[in-house]
Amino acid sequence: METEFTPILSLLGGGLIGASAVLLMATHGRIAGISGIISRILPPRSAGQSLSQGVLFVIGLLLSAPIWVLVYGQSPVQTVSDNLPLLGAAGILVGFGSVLGNGCTSGHGVCGISRLSGRSIVATVTFMSSAFIAVLLLRHVIGA
Repeated sequence: METEFTPILSLLGGGLIGASAVLLMATHGRIAGISGIISRILPPRSAGQSLSQGVLFVIGLLLSAPIWVLVYGQSPVQTVSDNLPLLGAAGILVGFGSVLGNGCTSGHGVCGISRLSGRSIVATVTFMSSAFIAVLLLRHVIGA
């Protein structure tokens, strides 16, 4: 499996992620952690939590691919394994890791590190190390 090297698009995407995190923090005082946003819009929710902000954020995420198609005239290139047990196990591990780590990659990696949060730095080192090992095993050892 070959991965396309796209430094300009990656830089632009990273800049947009960073800008959206800053905008959410500046306007609503909230961390742009996807797992936290999803947990605030799904039941059970705490009384007084704003549903609209989380829903709008998720709608923005879901609209990103259709907007890409409008701008570029083609779907974004994605490579997803067709191994359903592997995808299921990966989803469970990511969900468990988000709960165990009290946040997700966006909350810890983008927002936490920029705030110099020690907990977020440890969490990011942990999940990035796990990702490196998973890629090494799946692409180069097992060959999935």
